[in-house]
Amino acid sequence: MELLSNLALGFGVALTPANIAYCFAGALLGTLIGILPGLGPVATVAMLLPVTYALEPTSALIMLAGIYYGAQYGGSTTAILVNLPGEASSVVTCLDGYQMARQGRAGQALTVAAIGSLVAGCFGTLMLAASATALASVALSFGAAEYFSLMLLGLIAAVVLASGSVVKAIAMIVTGVLLGIVGTDINSGVERYTFGIFELSDGVDFVVVAMGVFGLTEVLKNLERVSSRDLVTTEITSLRLDREDVRRAAPAIARGTLLGSVLGILPGGGALLSSFAAYTLEKRVSRRPQEFGKGAIEGVAAPESANNAAAQSSFVPMLTLGVPANATTALLMGAMMIHNVQPGPKVMDSNPELFWGLIASMWIGNVILVILNLPLIGIWVKMLKIPYRVLYPAIVVFVTVGVFSIQNSTFLIYVMLFFAVFGYVLSKLNFEAAPLLLGFVLGPLLESNFRRAMLISAGDATAFLTRPVSAALLLTALFLLVLLVSPSFRRRREEAFQGE
Repeated sequence: MELLSNLALGFGVALTPANIAYCFAGALLGTLIGILPGLGPVATVAMLLPVTYALEPTSALIMLAGIYYGAQYGGSTTAILVNLPGEASSVVTCLDGYQMARQGRAGQALTVAAIGSLVAGCFGTLMLAASATALASVALSFGAAEYFSLMLLGLIAAVVLASGSVVKAIAMIVTGVLLGIVGTDINSGVERYTFGIFELSDGVDFVVVAMGVFGLTEVLKNLERVSSRDLVTTEITSLRLDREDVRRAAPAIARGTLLGSVLGILPGGGALLSSFAAYTLEKRVSRRPQEFGKGAIEGVAAPESANNAAAQSSFVPMLTLGVPANATTALLMGAMMIHNVQPGPKVMDSNPELFWGLIASMWIGNVILVILNLPLIGIWVKMLKIPYRVLYPAIVVFVTVGVFSIQNSTFLIYVMLFFAVFGYVLSKLNFEAAPLLLGFVLGPLLESNFRRAMLISAGDATAFLTRPVSAALLLTALFLLVLLVSPSFRRRREEAFQGE
């Protein structure tokens, strides 16, 4: 009954005209971002953070969250019609979705992607709503030691599940932590790593880092790419699935939804790992594995369900524990902090309208996305023809104005440009930027909880091991570290991210 009353409160907030409009705007923008290759939800959310300053916290989060899960929907359209993933998690959808389109079954591929996304999105949101109260009540009993151990576990898990080199992922997390502690120490009042620059005394602005490393870096990366978009020109005559399509797709949607809902909770896991894992699972359990890569409808249904379920369930650790599951939820945590809302278990009590309004808006947003994706497919096809030479200058102008508006300071523009070049160099050296953002967000929290725990225990470091929950979290982190040095695990980890 408590869950029903909370959801009633949430729908009361989400169904206001203003919040429906922001949910629609987020879903629409997310779809556009997913469709246009070269952008993505991380870059878009980063660029729109300054816009949310003037909004109510609930409205801002509803719009930003809509961009995130909307991009998962839109990415499938590009993957199916153009063989280019509009969003990273749609990479695996290209394998069978584009082949279905070449066989004249683009409509069926788009339909099963939309249905799978709707089912997965609704289930993932239901899991978030059902588990939120229990997880938050457990987290409320956490002390400083438990929070330190939890955040350390989150950072280590992000390394384990990050694609690419483990050493590079660790380096990015450490760099992010160091960037996060730049500024004046709140305990001693001593400036750290400011190099005598007065503007850094308050630290490096989160929005500036995000917009530089993700927004402008994406522009720089895509300017050097000469991509030819081989658009499927066959007219989409029917979106209807026949009985055989439903029989084959339904189990794949169910398995992908369950797998994505679990993997989405893991720090660093997210939609990308979920889609690859779901595709691999579906191919192994299928009676027709030889059809995968040649237009198997299960190869579209499973990964699209998995990445959308993961997008919804990734909100679980952010909202209940204050630990982001991926770069986008780290940005959403930053948006909450901008509005003086501290992510974590206390949000449910201190801001119940925000908490439950956001959850309710996800159901509304998923319905809006189905309405947007299928009937308007002709418009989305035309959007694919927008030339990059028009798109990217507009992004640069928007980002620059947004950064300047934070403090009306040109210094922030220079900082953003520095991080844009820094992010570009990282991409050329095959360093993944997402762990850097996770370290940047969690670093100050990790440090403050460590110092608080040490003060409470009068400098006794064994306090982290004598408290049962903290000890269990640290043991889990140690187990993950052992996995990292295991050759067999590293081999399977690399295979998982290589896809097929």
